[in-house]
Amino acid sequence: MKKGLTFLIAVAITVTGFAAQHNDSSLFYFQKGLEEKKAKRYLVASDHFTKAIEINTAYVDAYIEKGYTNNEMRRTDAAKADFTKALELDPKNETAIKELTNIYFNYRQFQQALDMVQKCKTCTDKDRISALSYYNLEDYGKAEKLLMAQVNKNPKDAELTYTLASNYLAMGFEPKAITWYEKAVLLDDKKSKWFFELGLLYSNTNSFKKAVVAYTKAAELGFIRGNDFNENLGFAYVYSGDFDNGDKLLSDLVRRRPGDKELIRDVATAFYESKNYDKALEFCQMLLEMDMKDGKALYQAGLCFQKKGMVERGMQMCDKAIELDPSLASLKSKKSLPGM
Repeated sequence: MKKGLTFLIAVAITVTGFAAQHNDSSLFYFQKGLEEKKAKRYLVASDHFTKAIEINTAYVDAYIEKGYTNNEMRRTDAAKADFTKALELDPKNETAIKELTNIYFNYRQFQQALDMVQKCKTCTDKDRISALSYYNLEDYGKAEKLLMAQVNKNPKDAELTYTLASNYLAMGFEPKAITWYEKAVLLDDKKSKWFFELGLLYSNTNSFKKAVVAYTKAAELGFIRGNDFNENLGFAYVYSGDFDNGDKLLSDLVRRRPGDKELIRDVATAFYESKNYDKALEFCQMLLEMDMKDGKALYQAGLCFQKKGMVERGMQMCDKAIELDPSLASLKSKKSLPGM
C-alpha cells in the first residue's frame, strides 16, 4: 500500500512538472513574440506567437497579440481568425470584440459590425459605427436618428453630415437632403462627388442656377465630364436661361448620340419650356428629318409656331400631327407637349 501511494505521488509530481514546463515554454515564446513585435519585426513575432499557441492552444493573449501582428502586416483575414478564436475562448474579451468590430466595419461587413459593436463596452465610436452601418444596410429610419445625434455631437464632421444628407435623399426627403448637402460642402469643399450630387438635387427641385454652380464646382474639382455630366449641366444651363452654353453642350451631346430620339425630344422640350422657340424648332426639325411621320415632333413644332405668333400655321401642324398620331388629340385643348 505504501509503495502504491509513493508511486501516485511521483506521477503527480511528474505531471505537475510537465505542465509547469509546458506553460513556461509557451510563455517563453509569447515574451519573444512581444519583443519582436515591439521591434516591428512582425513576421518573426507572428511565428513566436504561433509556437506559443501550439504549446498552449487556450492562450488567449497569444491569439490577441498574433491578431495585432497580422493586422500590422495587413493580413486581415488571419487577424480576424485570431481575434475570433480569442473570443471563442473568452466570450467577454473586450479587446477581441473591439478589434473584430473595426475589422468588420472597415471591410464593409456592416451586419457583422453592427452585431459586434452592440456587445462592445469600450468602443468609443460605437454610435458612429452603428449609424453608418445602419445607413449602409439601407435601414434609413434607424440611421437617421443615430446620424442626427452624431452630427449634433460632432457638427464639424463633414463625412457624417454628408451621410445624413444621403440618408435623407434615400428616404425621399429632398429639401432636407439639400440642407445637409449644403452644410457638408461647406465643411469640406474638396469633394467633387458631393457637389455633383448637390447639383442633381438642385436640378430635381428646379433650382437650375444653383445647379449650374454646383456642377461647375464639381468639374473644377476633377469630376469626370462624361456624357451624363454634360447632359445634366446642359439642361441646367437651358432652364436657367443660359441658352448659348446649354445649346453648346446639348448639341455636342446630340452629335455624339445622333440616333437618340428621346434626348433630342427632351432638348426641344427644354428650349420650348424656356420660351426659346426658335431653338426648340431646330431640334424638332432634327426629329422630323429622322422620321417625317413623327407626330410628337410635328405637334411640338406646331406649338412653337403658335407661341411665335403664327397661330394658324401652328394649328394646322398640330392637326396634321394628330392625324399621324391620334393619341395626341387629348393635348389639343390643353396646348401641352406630348408626354407632359
